[in-house]
Amino acid sequence: MRMLVVGAGATGGHFGGRLVQAGRDVTFLVRPGRASELRSNGLQIVSPRGNVTLQPRLVSANAVERTYDVVLLTVKGFALEAALDDIAPAIGLKTMILPVLNGMRHIDLLEARFGKRHVIGGVCKVATTLDDRGRIIQLAGFQELAYGEMDGTASARVIALDAFMQGAGFDVRLSPAIAREMWEKWILLATMGGITCLMRGTIGEIEAVHGGVAFVHRLLDEVAGIATQVGEKPDETFLAQARQILTAKGSPQTSSMYRDLQNERRLELDVNGGSKPGRRGGVKAGHWIVT
Repeated sequence: MRMLVVGAGATGGHFGGRLVQAGRDVTFLVRPGRASELRSNGLQIVSPRGNVTLQPRLVSANAVERTYDVVLLTVKGFALEAALDDIAPAIGLKTMILPVLNGMRHIDLLEARFGKRHVIGGVCKVATTLDDRGRIIQLAGFQELAYGEMDGTASARVIALDAFMQGAGFDVRLSPAIAREMWEKWILLATMGGITCLMRGTIGEIEAVHGGVAFVHRLLDEVAGIATQVGEKPDETFLAQARQILTAKGSPQTSSMYRDLQNERRLELDVNGGSKPGRRGGVKAGHWIVT
């Protein structure tokens, strides 16, 4: 199986890099600046699971000359529409597109451009960031990638993808309910992004202030209600776990959107604060802000 990883940043670089380390056939589609950086310094992962420097196979957007069995799409939501043109030459008759973007609107855009048969669902759970040297820094030990057909079937192609992913140094899982899991991730990210960005603090700092826990519960309930109305109802076990994560005493955890805010990077407001309206539903950015 041949994989094209679109983006070699904090997410794509981490998962794609571990796949390269495990000997998988992986190529990275990157912009010229990132390509130059990787050729000079290698793809560097600094992680509690072990550091590594790799020299991966690279290709630029105007030089894709082959199709791939799977395209792992890891760009930010605001870069998706530009990426559609970049990946078009890589999409063959049987190519699977595995997006691990936040939110749900990207599924609509991908299916509209390439057809439903090409698109599968994906959810990643990892805390990574790029430092000023272009290294991928893993901030916590968890690293999970889940994937599956949007209708929940265990097709031959996703079973083959699962075999490709297994044993690559991170946790993987073929999910029979990936659509629900994607909505659940949106619930967690929208809530965590909302509380950390609005309150300018970590989970532990927010929990410690008067009214902090009540604020978290109120926002989580609102976001979960939106997902239930326009998408899929979250599992009660997930909601209980989310409450624990979002109110953990002393937790240093923040959202990636808050880290982007601190570093003055562009924010994924549309996807983390509420997707633009689409076939799968959604709300306008800012809807979850509680007064």
